Amino acid sequence: MPQLQRSLVLADEAATVALGAAVGEVLLQMNEAIAAQGLHIALPGDLGAGKTTLVRALLRHLGFAGAVKSPTFTLLESYVVSRLHLYHFDFYRFKTPREFVDGGFSEHFTAGAVCIVEWPDRAGMYLPPVDMQISLQLLDPGREAVMVGQSHNGAQCLDLLWTKLKDKRGAA
Repeated sequence: MPQLQRSLVLADEAATVALGAAVGEVLLQMNEAIAAQGLHIALPGDLGAGKTTLVRALLRHLGFAGAVKSPTFTLLESYVVSRLHLYHFDFYRFKTPREFVDGGFSEHFTAGAVCIVEWPDRAGMYLPPVDMQISLQLLDPGREAVMVGQSHNGAQCLDLLWTKLKDKRGAA
């Protein structure tokens, strides 16, 4: 299947929050596909580019009102919200990719789960296949989000997301 790719300049933190909220909306739309196969979103990018901000906005949009912490030190934060099981990983502190296996993280990449992984490259070949990647790179000013659908569900997710973002920009 060919990859679907889109990019978007995010002028400020509010634009990153809007992207996260839009991803949350799309996850709700894809609830049946997620229940059947799960969804794996990779979040590579520059340090401080807004990866955790995006996940926090996604969770807020889904109705999660509690604290949303960066999993930099815990490696994993899990949430059950809007009937979704969402796992937020951060592998920045991995010294070797083998830590993914040793930590037992693969058990979370199942049907019914949304796994969002910051610093996915640190898990190397052990990381399960990615459905969609949202890479955040710092610009001066702002940041750029490069989004790639890498599976059928990932391309569907990105297509829905892109339509939603175009609709919002058209309404503004």
